[in-house]
Amino acid sequence: MSSRPYSLRRHGLALAVSACLAFPALGAVHAQDADPDKVVARANGVEITEADIAIAAEDPSLSLPDMGEAQRRDLIIGYLIDLKIGAKAAAEANVDESEDFERRLGYFREKLLLDTFLQQRVEEAVTDEAARALYDETVSSLEPEQEVRARHILVPEEAEAKALAERIAAGEDFAKLAEEASQDPGSSARGGDLGFFTKERMVAPFAEKAFELEPGQVSEPVETQFGWHIIKVEERREKPIPEFAEMRPQIDNFLARRAQQEAILSLRQSAEVERLDRPATPEAAPGAAPGAAPEATPQAPAAQ
Repeated sequence: MSSRPYSLRRHGLALAVSACLAFPALGAVHAQDADPDKVVARANGVEITEADIAIAAEDPSLSLPDMGEAQRRDLIIGYLIDLKIGAKAAAEANVDESEDFERRLGYFREKLLLDTFLQQRVEEAVTDEAARALYDETVSSLEPEQEVRARHILVPEEAEAKALAERIAAGEDFAKLAEEASQDPGSSARGGDLGFFTKERMVAPFAEKAFELEPGQVSEPVETQFGWHIIKVEERREKPIPEFAEMRPQIDNFLARRAQQEAILSLRQSAEVERLDRPATPEAAPGAAPGAAPEATPQAPAAQ
């Protein structure tokens, strides 16, 4: 039982992005402080440059395990060596002259064009000014939210909970008893401390009792599906609004996805699209292209 992170999704700022679109990732890896034309290796006379490494590092099809930068770079260079050798052998075997190869080449060319186009829209949309404006808009719409910091002791039986409550009432230290007796592995080592949480974060019986208590008060045993709890409230406060810097990654991601979606929806709306694999749908909205994605609308927040 712990408090969830602050999220833009909780304030209706998540977009329903069409599941059929695969967008390029924001903040792709690029070679830093390196001459893109610098040759780092040769394979059968074919040069491999820093620019080649930067492009390969962005390839989502490569499964690059979590490792140090030097080891990761070495792995990519090894892959590029194999790629250059293999591509040259394939060309000598006239693999590129087949009709299937031409189709695949056309597909990946179009995919790269779209990915690059969308990335340009992202770079235009994700600015300091846009991020700050979205943050200010979000913060101004927030309602004050109360939260408490509480400790608890969790045991399986009511009789055991009552016995512990009597010991606390007699003056024994709540935190020490939580370390000794609580069956909650997530909090017992911290003296039962759950940190700060809002009412919606906890199951109903627990939350209702916790928010009835004032700092320093201890509850009678409370039953939930997890067992029997004794709750001690330590503090109450109004939930602090996160700083702009803390929210910036979420904001940038939101702005990026919105820019990508708007670009695709705009293209679809101006395109003439025919679906020959299924009957037309006359009930579609006037002017909507068959198969077009729905308009972007806020969606209910998912549980964090």
